[in-house]
Amino acid sequence: MSAFSSNHTQVDLTWIEKRIEYWIRFGRQAGERIIDRRRRIVSFAPGSVFAFVRWASNEYGTVLSNIDILRAVEPGEAFQTVPCVRPGADILLHIQGWSKVERVLQTIDAIDAIEIDPADVPPDYWRHVHNRMAARLEPRRYTPTRHTAFLKRREASQ
Repeated sequence: MSAFSSNHTQVDLTWIEKRIEYWIRFGRQAGERIIDRRRRIVSFAPGSVFAFVRWASNEYGTVLSNIDILRAVEPGEAFQTVPCVRPGADILLHIQGWSKVERVLQTIDAIDAIEIDPADVPPDYWRHVHNRMAARLEPRRYTPTRHTAFLKRREASQ
């Protein structure tokens, strides 16, 4: 993959085992540029939804644990800034703290288990997960029935 365009959202990834681990959990990458064995840059086309996990530790333990589910924006569209994401993105979900990050990863795994690509889930569902977790409530499960309804709504609006 090497498709890099000025209208793509770029994400800087770093992997230094057990120190800094920034990685993409899901999303369709439009391009990838390897900087060195520990760093690379991936890009996403406008409208793409992806999950970006950031974890870091020092000699005392975990110092950073975040997951962001983001939507790459169109050129000229408003966006929020996110560390390591250029120029920024539409934040659908932002969770901090490893126990909460794990719950989001389990939600993503559950969607994978029903054979739906999490990148195809509607942005509103990720906002729902964010809001329910912020209120300390369990998010509703994403089901094949919900996905079918979303696809039909999207088709009808086109």
